[in-house]
Amino acid sequence: MKFKRYNKFEHGLRQIDIAPMIDCVFLLLIFFMLTSSFTSQSGIHVKLPKAVTSDVLTEENVVVTVTRENVIYFNGVVITLKELTGKLEKFDYKKQPLLIRADRRASVGRVVEIWDLCRNLGIERIHVATNQD
Repeated sequence: MKFKRYNKFEHGLRQIDIAPMIDCVFLLLIFFMLTSSFTSQSGIHVKLPKAVTSDVLTEENVVVTVTRENVIYFNGVVITLKELTGKLEKFDYKKQPLLIRADRRASVGRVVEIWDLCRNLGIERIHVATNQD
C-alpha cells in the first residue's frame, strides 16, 4: 500500500470566508446589548412601613414620595420643599387625594413637614402608603 506524503490542494477548494459570520455575531451582540438595557426599570425604591389596619385605595392619587435619604419626589420628579409648595398650590385637591409614600427609614420630621404643608394649603384628603404584609 502506498501512502501520500504530501496533501495537495485541489483547484476547486477555497478557504471559508469568516467575515460574514463575524458580522452576524456582532449584530446579535449589539441587539442583545440594546434590548437588555431597556429591561432595567429605574424607579424610586421605597420600603413602605407595615400596618395591619391599612386599606386599599382605588382612586387616582397624586404621589409625594420621600426616600430614606429624605429626598422628595412629586409624581416621580425630584423636587424641593419650596417647589412642592408651589406645585401643591396649583393642585386641585378636591378631585384627587394626595398620597405620601415615605420609606420606613425616612425622617418622620420630613413627613410631618409635608403633611403640615398640605394641611396649610387646605388639602384634607391625605393618605400615607403602607404595606399590609
